[in-house]
Amino acid sequence: MEPSAAQSRRPILVIALGGNAITRADDDRSVEAQFGRTCATVELLLPVIASRRWRVVITHGNGPQVGSVLLRSDLAAEAGALPRLPIDVAVSDTQGGMGYMIQQVLGNAMWEAGLHQPVATVITQVIVDEHDPDFGDPSKPVGRFYPEGSLGDLEQHGWAMKPDGEGRGWRRVVPSPEPREIVELPVVAELLGAGVTVIACGGGGIPVVAGASGSLEGVEAVIDKDLASALLATGLKADTLAILTEVEHVYTGYATEDQTALDELDVDTLWALAAEGHFSPGSMGPKVEAVGRFVEAGGMRSIITDPEHLEVALEGRAGTRVVAAPTAAPGEG
Repeated sequence: MEPSAAQSRRPILVIALGGNAITRADDDRSVEAQFGRTCATVELLLPVIASRRWRVVITHGNGPQVGSVLLRSDLAAEAGALPRLPIDVAVSDTQGGMGYMIQQVLGNAMWEAGLHQPVATVITQVIVDEHDPDFGDPSKPVGRFYPEGSLGDLEQHGWAMKPDGEGRGWRRVVPSPEPREIVELPVVAELLGAGVTVIACGGGGIPVVAGASGSLEGVEAVIDKDLASALLATGLKADTLAILTEVEHVYTGYATEDQTALDELDVDTLWALAAEGHFSPGSMGPKVEAVGRFVEAGGMRSIITDPEHLEVALEGRAGTRVVAAPTAAPGEG
């Protein structure tokens, strides 16, 4: 399809979905259930896309899904049927499978709404530094829980194992290095320019390192999808990065008597609150880091909210909105 001049001038919106947009903890793990959850999520995104205000890129997490891929791989290996999958290949598998679901469900919903606009998934590689400190001290748990008695066999695979903090057993931990470059960024940009809604950077992207000649090689690691989304949004010169999670706002004093929702704040205030320890490294911390980086790199604004409030958050009436400088109230300035 040939894009109109008006289409190519629309600002770019990057929407980062959590893995729970397709599977939640209390859902069954069937493909049918994942399609159902994806349909519910797409219904909340559709008004934003249908408004025709934005050129849209969708990124997504893959935590539950990559865990399922690795479990199938482990069971097949333990049965002597197949070798274990490398993690970069498992991430690529989830990019294809989850991209297919989002692409099909969103494409159907857009068609039914009269939006005859293509949707495409880009299998996305993300370059990381092979000397990143996390390769020396892996931090990201992946896969299932194992009893302590099985550690010897697992460590023979070269796996690093750490105990779960809640006493559920031991888990494999892998590096989670900083994303440095989105390899397929020009492809995503070209598709956006052609009027395509793009799905990219699934699961944070497939982690690769670049050799001296520029050749790429996958590595056993996972990349934080919010940090990768911020890097993608920055590279695309997006107007807005929206990270969707399970709560409407970011909070200070979360789950305490002093819990306070954050509405609009400037990036310096966000960094100050982060330095005070308000945002847990295991949950909200990476999202806060991502939205702060995007605005600091020149993005107009970042939003953290839940899918139900995305539309009104884009209008400035919900969610936590991070900007370079605070917006003056009426009558000020």
